[in-house]
Formats: sequence, C-alpha cells, structure tokens
Amino acid sequence: MLQRIYFIVCFFSLLPVMMTGQELNCQVSVQTPQIQASDKSIYETLQTSIREFMNNRNWTNDKFLNQERIECSIIITISERASVDDFKANIQIQSRRPVYKSSYNSPMFNHQDNNFSFRYVQDQTLEFDEANINSNLTAVLAYYAFIIIGLDYDSYSEFGGSTYFSKAQSIVNNAQRLAESGWKAFESSRNRYWLTENLLNSTFSPLRSTIYKYHRLGFDKMTENVLDSRQVITESIKDLRRVYQDKPNSLAMQVFFNAKTDEIVNIYSAAQPDEKNQVVPVLSLIDPANSLKYQAIISGGK
Repeated sequence: MLQRIYFIVCFFSLLPVMMTGQELNCQVSVQTPQIQASDKSIYETLQTSIREFMNNRNWTNDKFLNQERIECSIIITISERASVDDFKANIQIQSRRPVYKSSYNSPMFNHQDNNFSFRYVQDQTLEFDEANINSNLTAVLAYYAFIIIGLDYDSYSEFGGSTYFSKAQSIVNNAQRLAESGWKAFESSRNRYWLTENLLNSTFSPLRSTIYKYHRLGFDKMTENVLDSRQVITESIKDLRRVYQDKPNSLAMQVFFNAKTDEIVNIYSAAQPDEKNQVVPVLSLIDPANSLKYQAIISGGK
C-alpha cells in the first residue's frame, strides 16, 4: 500500500491534499427496461442507497487521498419485481486504475453477474456485517467492493490484494445459508464462490503476478521506455501459460481477459513484428475466445 500511496501522491502532487477514509468512487445506475410501473421512485432510492453504501463505507484501514479513490461503476439491471420487495436482476461491475504520467485509465475488472436476486424495502438503510450476513443485496455489493480493492492493490504490489480477496472469501463462507444462489460451489463453476477460490489458489499465483508486472512494471513505465515496458508486459502474459495448462477456461482467467483483451490489442497493434510474433500465439492459446482479435494484431488491425 505504501508503494501505491507514493505513486499516487507523486502523480497528483499539484492537487489539494484531502485525506479520506473511503476507498471507492463508485458510479451507480439502477435500470429497469423490462419493468412497467408508473412509480419508479423505489429504484431511484435504491440507486442512491447503493451509491452511499459503496462510497461512504470504510472497506480498509488505509487512508486514501480524495483523488486516489478507486474509480469503479455498478450497473444493476432489474428484470423482474417478483413481489413488493423481491427483485431479480443482473449486476455489471467495472473498475479501472490510472496509468502513471498519463491521462489513461487501465481497466481492471469488467464482470457481469447474472445470478443476482435480492430483497429491498424502499428507504431502508443498507447495512452489512461480515460475520452475520442476512441480506443478499449488501453481501453481493460488499463482495465486489473487496474484489475491486484486491485487484487494485495487486496492481501496485505483488499479491497486495490478498487481504481483500480473503475478505471476499469470508463473505462467501458466511453467505452459504442465504436462500439466494451464487455462493455455493456446486451451483456453477463461474460464480462468486469460484472467483475467490481462484484468486486465492496458489495455482493462480502467476496470474496475480502478471497483474502486478503488467501494470506497475509495464504500463506505469511506458513514458520512460515503450519497448522495454512492452517487453515486460509480453513476459508477464507468457507467464499465464502455466495457469492455462493447469486450469484451462478458469473463471479468474476469463475475468482477466474480459477486462484486458481490447487493451492488449491496442498495445500490440503498434508493436514491432517480432513483438507481435512473440505474444499473439500465446494469447491465442490461453484466451481462445478472443483469438480472432489477437490474430488481427499481426495486420495492425483491431
């Protein structure tokens, strides 16, 4: 965390210094395209409550500069109002982090959870107790808050997000008794249970090392030397072959590439031919779903 604070303080050294306990700057949108109702005030209230829950809570013990807060967004699309206070929806979560000496924000997390149902009474206060989970709404929100923070910390120091992935896993464990799905291993191979299992499993250590090397040793040094920085990114991507060999089609790898595929294509479309020839076969192997995008790198296309 000290590395992260040092980096951000330097980056924003000309800005006013305002310390805050909150870590997230989360934009929230609640959408109801399939709901026919004359009074949608409950959804506006829900949106405000979620935004306050994400942004006003202290998720860590660290102090953040106001401009250091992690940029993220949540879009909840409600598909059904089963009863007065019972909703079915999906939730899209995204986060990003600044690149040193740049106006560019690198995507860190881009994930859609389609298995999201919850109860909400208008104007209720959203409360969360990690040890006593009785609300699927706040459990899911807190879970993804810790995932966002963990990924961000991993990008600034190697395995720096472990504490927060463990907190997300604790939520998984304590949510087992909830009636809503998404928390149990047997329900799916691509749910919340398996995301934290992957992130804390030693098999996925190369993936988490890649997150650090790719961002802190690669992207953040692009202004110093583009070729050297891109080579660091190339080597970090090559390390993912070990994960793919052990756990092909894993959720954690899918989550990584959901955020990174388009960025990777942009990075290498302007690269030298030998750089492209190094990285494209690896990418096509470990992320076959996007192989056509990677093959387009060879011709400089996107």
